[in-house]
Amino acid sequence: MSYIYILYAMESSSLVRQVPLVLQVTERFRAQIESGVWPRGSRIPGENQLASELGVSRGTVREALRSLSLTGLLEPRVGDGTYVRATNEISGVLVRDELSASLTHVLDARAGIEAAAARLAAQYADPDSLTPLTDALDRRGVALADGDMDAFVAADTEFHRGVVVASGNPLLLRLYDALAEVLAASIHQTATIPEDHRILDAHVDVLNAIRAGDPEAASQASYALIESVKVAGSGQ
Repeated sequence: MSYIYILYAMESSSLVRQVPLVLQVTERFRAQIESGVWPRGSRIPGENQLASELGVSRGTVREALRSLSLTGLLEPRVGDGTYVRATNEISGVLVRDELSASLTHVLDARAGIEAAAARLAAQYADPDSLTPLTDALDRRGVALADGDMDAFVAADTEFHRGVVVASGNPLLLRLYDALAEVLAASIHQTATIPEDHRILDAHVDVLNAIRAGDPEAASQASYALIESVKVAGSGQ
């Protein structure tokens, strides 16, 4: 073994650092949130229980929870415990800083993402990849007829995410999923039964434009869909 190799190996090994315990615990808690073990809106176990389960000090647990609170994932409530506020940092920041307070702003953001996705889907999606969109619209219609708001919102959410999936752009999908909680909240806020016929027509227009392979029409239809939601919400 050469002197240079030995020196390189010694220098490389000196760069290895053990991950601090607080960071390990923080990542453990983050995984609990992202996996849904700690669902959004739920109260997590107390510091004593967490410290006991992990075999660490309360101080370590407290620092880990504080770190996740600063990113907006957790919300400590005095006298009541700590609750899951968001499942990812982007949504956490939006909720923490109340950037999502304006429904109009959220709808505009949705329009931008979904119109770009619809344009790409019209260009590149194959017919088979559009089946989930058709299925989502069918379930949406059934839920509407049954007056089932929860099923209606779920199907509507699936349709909009399906458009982004059909775009074939993994970065758009990652961005959409990162904002999913805020976007889903906008759907809950605007969904109504019975529904304004303009909104249903707009959903069908988006799907038809994508299926026809017309990028410009798909983009315009997606923007028009969001505008129809705004108009219906304003009572015009």
